[in-house]
Amino acid sequence: MEIAEYERESGGESGYDPNMVPDSVKSFVVHMYRHIRDKNVYEIHQMCETSFQSISERLFKETPWPSVEAIAPYVDNDHVFCLLYREMWFRHLYARLSPTLKQRIDSYDNYCSLFQVVLHGVVNMQLPNQWLWDMVDEFVYQFQSFCQFRAKLKNKTEEEIALLRQHDKAWNVYGVLNFLQALVEKSCIIQILEQDKHGLEQFTATDGYDYSGGSNVLKVLGYFSMVGLLRVHCLLGDYHTALKWLQPIDITQQGVYTSVIGCHIATIYHYGFANLMLRRYLDSVREFNKILLYIFKTKQYHQKSPQYEQLLKKNEQMYALLALCLSLCPQPDLVDDSVSSQLRDKYGEKMMRMLRYDDEAFGIYDELFSYACPKFITPSPPCLEEPLVNYNQDAYRLQLKMFLYEVKQQQLLSGVRTFLKVYSSISLAKLANYMEVDEPTLRTILLTYKHKTHAVDSDGRIISNADIDFYINNDMIYVVESKPAKRYGDFFLRQIAKLEGVINDMDRVKLE
Repeated sequence: MEIAEYERESGGESGYDPNMVPDSVKSFVVHMYRHIRDKNVYEIHQMCETSFQSISERLFKETPWPSVEAIAPYVDNDHVFCLLYREMWFRHLYARLSPTLKQRIDSYDNYCSLFQVVLHGVVNMQLPNQWLWDMVDEFVYQFQSFCQFRAKLKNKTEEEIALLRQHDKAWNVYGVLNFLQALVEKSCIIQILEQDKHGLEQFTATDGYDYSGGSNVLKVLGYFSMVGLLRVHCLLGDYHTALKWLQPIDITQQGVYTSVIGCHIATIYHYGFANLMLRRYLDSVREFNKILLYIFKTKQYHQKSPQYEQLLKKNEQMYALLALCLSLCPQPDLVDDSVSSQLRDKYGEKMMRMLRYDDEAFGIYDELFSYACPKFITPSPPCLEEPLVNYNQDAYRLQLKMFLYEVKQQQLLSGVRTFLKVYSSISLAKLANYMEVDEPTLRTILLTYKHKTHAVDSDGRIISNADIDFYINNDMIYVVESKPAKRYGDFFLRQIAKLEGVINDMDRVKLE
């Protein structure tokens, strides 16, 4: 009844009246406003994740929600609530429709106003971590989307070109970075996390919530902004700075970032990708293995989540990135059995072909990288003079070129590794003969192997990625094979879980 009434009053299915507010929307904003004033985090979370999605599905599948001016009278024209409503309004618009250039600019202005209130106003709210993460996540996504949109100049109208000239500061890279950095600095989150490690703060234990009547908004936005900065710098191709922003968060432990599945996945995806590009393959493999195992065990619990499709997409992308890491740095012992089994099903055949380093192998490296990499951006404003050209693929092509150049440098290393696995010691002359090169060339290849199997970690130390190492003494090569420590703990945990399952089955059996 309500849908038919809404369509009739808004001018039919295709007509959209921004001032028409259906009863369910009135009820939604009134209750949401009350719950925010009462700091009822549970109810706010339920309304964001359930009510907002179900109303969108029923009434606003192909249209925006009512305008903020239409709902403002129902919430006492509260300035902060109206900013929060517009944040959700634009998020829905981006998810279901194609925003116009003017709407993209308006969304940026709304984020500026919202973050200014958080940074310089008195905010006395408790909001769910999921919503606060969505704010940061959407802010970065819309920045990325705007950069891609702006770079496609060929089909822009004169009106759009004029708008781009007029609003040249909208979604400016410095503005985006400044807001995220300001949230980190004003929240003092880095100092809070440092004190948290020594038991002087309870930030992680309380998932960032303030149970003493204060607000969690600035602290948690500051926390998630570090993940936002990791993501932005990955999009810009600055991997060192990306990882530097993540350093205050200990990703080897549970934390606030693991309390929101979208944040957990985004953190590890960008951390793993940045390490892949910096040749720190072991760090990437370890973290990809952990998150893929976690998703494998828990994804059925997220099926009703609005982020479920994105979760599955990132899951597939991380399997592709793991395949790239293991092809460039064979360390299968670091991967759990269930993850390894999934990886074989998805990419087993391709990984075998990638080891050949021929043209077909480079094609597969290209394919997997292109599928799994972030959507890189060119942050600088375009030249708006004729002739107008599209340059939205330039940043991606540059990163792909750098990656494939790295792969080509590894071409000769697979042959060296094959021989080193067979011998415990071998003369330079003999190995040169086997590889059909002269001794000076072999020395160059061995030096390249040393260089490519070592990387500099975040503390400036040189670390080895190699499962096989060697040293040369008097023209003899001596091989040192690293033996990974056996992980007995995983075996016992699996057996304990099996035993608990058997005991539960036995408990259900009724003895006569």
